[in-house]
Amino acid sequence: QVQLVESGGGLVQPGGSLRLSCAASGNIFRIYTMGWYRQAPGKQRELVAAVIRGGSTNYADSVKGRFTISRDTGENTAYLQMNSLKPEDTAVYYCNARLVAPIGDSWGQGTQVTVSS
Repeated sequence: QVQLVESGGGLVQPGGSLRLSCAASGNIFRIYTMGWYRQAPGKQRELVAAVIRGGSTNYADSVKGRFTISRDTGENTAYLQMNSLKPEDTAVYYCNARLVAPIGDSWGQGTQVTVSS
């Protein structure tokens, strides 16, 4: 089992910044990738950004150049630095870990990000 605990959401004005954190515990050796997904009301959950064990990253086109994902393996924590936030970034953000041995997924409980003036 791998447990994920998110923190760092909140209310921010357009153009502002937030940093989300996702702390992993349990069988962390099973983690292959860590990522962030988001789900806005009435929309499907979508991938925002992910970082693979070797350090490679990928981003949704809508956040490229504004968001940065990183992973501190020593602290077993993933971060999502979100800059130049827009109202359309408003959503519940979920941390995800893709697991191996056996293959599976773990999810955090979600954290609300609201971008509004």
